[in-house]
Amino acid sequence: MQYRSDRNGQKLSMLGYGCMRFGKKGNSIDIEKAEKEILAAVNAGVNYFDTAYIYPGSEAALGEIVERNHLRDKIFIATKLPQYLINNTAGLDKYFSEELSRLRTDHIDYYLMHHMTDIAMWEKLKKVGIIEWIADKKADGSIRNIGFSYHGNTDNFLKILDDYDWDFCQIQYNYLDETSQAGIKGLKAAYAKGIPIIIMEPLRGGKLVNMLPEGAKKAMSDSGRPWSPAEWAFRWLYNQKEVTVVLSGMNSTEMVEENCRIASETETDSLTDSDFSTLEKVIAQIRSHEKVGCTGCRYCMPCPKGVDIPGIFRCYNAMYTEKKSEGRFQFAQTVGLTREPAFATQCIGCGKCEKHCPQEIPIREKLKEADRALRPLPYRIGIAVARKFMFRKSR
Repeated sequence: MQYRSDRNGQKLSMLGYGCMRFGKKGNSIDIEKAEKEILAAVNAGVNYFDTAYIYPGSEAALGEIVERNHLRDKIFIATKLPQYLINNTAGLDKYFSEELSRLRTDHIDYYLMHHMTDIAMWEKLKKVGIIEWIADKKADGSIRNIGFSYHGNTDNFLKILDDYDWDFCQIQYNYLDETSQAGIKGLKAAYAKGIPIIIMEPLRGGKLVNMLPEGAKKAMSDSGRPWSPAEWAFRWLYNQKEVTVVLSGMNSTEMVEENCRIASETETDSLTDSDFSTLEKVIAQIRSHEKVGCTGCRYCMPCPKGVDIPGIFRCYNAMYTEKKSEGRFQFAQTVGLTREPAFATQCIGCGKCEKHCPQEIPIREKLKEADRALRPLPYRIGIAVARKFMFRKSR
């Protein structure tokens, strides 16, 4: 296993264990199976384990396995505050204490504000005293490093990044998401500040393995590299010096062994021009199924009415390159649930965006088309209810 350092020089395994996808036995986590996989990972050198309050049974399962096998001093535990449930300081203590109990520990090594989508969420937490609370927890040693996980656009990521002295951050990033969410711009901005970056969704929830078009698979097989689709995705990430840890939701010992091998072999800047050419072909094959030829260049932005044009098109395309439900879910995460609305219905038809689009996309027409597809009535209602819940005023 290879390691990369955090801000304090602590060595973190390049491969992290994502604990959201433990195998199930009936409706519960299969503890015996998860234990074998975790022990295989630890024995191979994995030392970063990521879970969250809202992953059903995950914290408790990890805590039980770690305690039974005396692993606490051998690994780092990362978990997350459900910030969207917080309305006062008492809530901070309530959820944190519950997490310590579930994990059977007296401290969290890497603690994240979970699922931030815009700066307004951070501002809300500041109003209920999060900065003072963090300072207290770091002072008593119950939190060692503080960070945030992010699903939103690049601009809001940069605002959150610049507003506090973070110890680390976690972003969705892969060869298909290079210009979406925090994107490569956010990755490089965090790295420039010396902030370690934890990568989630390196395989887009397995979609860069299980849902690749045949043409993409052929491009990989024609490359001469004996790499699986998963290995291509991991190597693309490890190739970048800005990436600290890549999380993988491993649920078999074979997957653990394979991913550990890749993390042990891959060096920074090891991909060749030919490798990048192969990935360009893969991306082109995936994009060929899209509805809008948007590259995410953001020349159309900012919209004077706040419409997230590239974000909407990315989610619209995901409906056809992945699944309709997945595209709509991504829309809810990154567009629908930001504090400041960014819906296509806010468009006033000024045409400013179209004047700057290198692809000459009829943006106004395509926004209407995308909105109809992304927000059928049940989704409009669901997003409206979620917005009311998430953005209610602090008491």
